[in-house]
Amino acid sequence: MADTAPPLHITAEHRELLAHILDTWSMEVLNRLCESPCRFNQLRRAIPAVTQKSLTTTLRRLERNGIVERTVVHTRPVAVEYAITPLGKTLRAPVEELLRWSARHKSAIDEARARFDTQE
Repeated sequence: MADTAPPLHITAEHRELLAHILDTWSMEVLNRLCESPCRFNQLRRAIPAVTQKSLTTTLRRLERNGIVERTVVHTRPVAVEYAITPLGKTLRAPVEELLRWSARHKSAIDEARARFDTQE
């Protein structure tokens, strides 16, 4: 039986927001911040492949979208701590479901890629 769900209405705003949330570094940052708030350099050490510029851009984008909050910590020297917001926490379940889907279908995707790659 065919899937009879109506097609999704995907707008430019949807695409833009999902691109901000589901990109490589955002996923890594959100994964770390779900565990606990972190300072910038803690995130850099936890995600060694990310550059300082990419991490800064990612954090600003997530903050702008209300997913992450930035707090100045008045220590010596002054530091900045990032934490996931209540809105950001609502992303956990759908992202986990996407990851489960990926794991369930990995072999089928690998097979499809292999078939495609041998056609070229």
